[in-house]
Amino acid sequence: MRYKSQAVAYWYFAVAVALFGLQLVFGLLSATKYLGPDPLLYILPFDVTKMIHTNVLIVWVICGFMGATYWMVPDESRTELHSTRIAYVQLVLWTLMGLATVVGYLFRWGTGNKLLEQPLPSKIVIVIVMLMFLYNVGMTIRKSGRFTTTEGVLLGGLGLAAVLYLPALLYYENYTVSIFYRWWTIHLWVEGVWEMIQGGFLAYLLIRLSGADREVMEKWLYVIVGLVFIAGILGTAHHYYWVGVPSYWLPIGGIFSALEPVALVGMAMYAYFAIRRSGMAHPNKLALHWTVGSAVYTLFGAGLLGLAHTFPSVNKWTHGTLITAMHGHAAFYGAYAMIVLAMITYALPSFTRRPEEGTSMGYLSFWMQMAGMFGMTLSFATAGIGQVYLERIMGMGYLDAQLKIQVHFVMLIITASIFTIGVALFIIDFFRYAPRLEPLRADAPNHPLDANRTAATT
Repeated sequence: MRYKSQAVAYWYFAVAVALFGLQLVFGLLSATKYLGPDPLLYILPFDVTKMIHTNVLIVWVICGFMGATYWMVPDESRTELHSTRIAYVQLVLWTLMGLATVVGYLFRWGTGNKLLEQPLPSKIVIVIVMLMFLYNVGMTIRKSGRFTTTEGVLLGGLGLAAVLYLPALLYYENYTVSIFYRWWTIHLWVEGVWEMIQGGFLAYLLIRLSGADREVMEKWLYVIVGLVFIAGILGTAHHYYWVGVPSYWLPIGGIFSALEPVALVGMAMYAYFAIRRSGMAHPNKLALHWTVGSAVYTLFGAGLLGLAHTFPSVNKWTHGTLITAMHGHAAFYGAYAMIVLAMITYALPSFTRRPEEGTSMGYLSFWMQMAGMFGMTLSFATAGIGQVYLERIMGMGYLDAQLKIQVHFVMLIITASIFTIGVALFIIDFFRYAPRLEPLRADAPNHPLDANRTAATT
């Protein structure tokens, strides 16, 4: 840790990993409801547990984004954060908003708009927090007089994520119209500007971990951002099959959705070749695992599995089925959860006395999460294929079809349990070392600086 104000990132990471654990509790609870009689049916029904599961995901991932930004921007700008007080107030507001919203869901206090169920007071707090965040980061960069392309892509993604939340603040009487505008937030987040955020973090980590040339990394970023804007924005139309828009949107959505994996292929390739050139020389190999894993798993989950069911001729059968859950779990985890875990793993040796090369618990956590998520993806895929055939082709009733595919949910519970143990190990590995939040001297022994400081600071 080079700058004292980077310490605020530790507390953002702490909140993020704790909420990650909470998300999995409600995810497992939701999955078990498919296996038979539900003793919590009138206390915690499926719609409530699933709503909490998906919304806590958004809260902890964005919390991780903010923490990672507060770590990265001082390092890139070579200056202290503009205001640690704003950062801490922002974290308190964000955490209280997230917890209050979850409690509200338990009492059915929400808008009913999938993934944007937050009640209006929570949405107002989200806007306030994002404005505080962008102001703090912007002033930090401004006072430093140093603005890198990596920072620009990251800040552009964060700023656009805030702008694209504005449609979620509006109320629409017509539910179809509400769904239409919901995709302007959800799709353009997860298949648009959030990929810019991931790209910014990925470039930063590759420069620091591999000693890769900054100019080459930033050129790749331009390519990824261009493809995200071209394919991601027009690819929104692949959701429009179900909301009554003119038919010409269907081929547009299908074609540009098919182009979205091109950016992800580029991201995976430049991560692989950068690490290959470095020869895995950086001591923090655990962070390297998470970084390359994020790029590769994004290609698999967001790219290939997304492509597999977004063409209109396929999506008319698969939309809203467990095939969507297959794509969603792998894509969110690979693109956003893993890049946050990569940033945490990279920064943690600077915050604590955790060995820079990682711990056996950390590596076990990585591989258990990989195995568990891959198993969950396969379980959702096999269950979804059966569901599509039985329900939408054969015309079998929903509950009858669920009985036929129930064995796949047994597989889902087993693999999800493996994944949950992996996450629990990550959380334990994070908290078992007491924080040490003072910057170390550059000449201190075992100072966790970059393997190639020259490349990192050019």
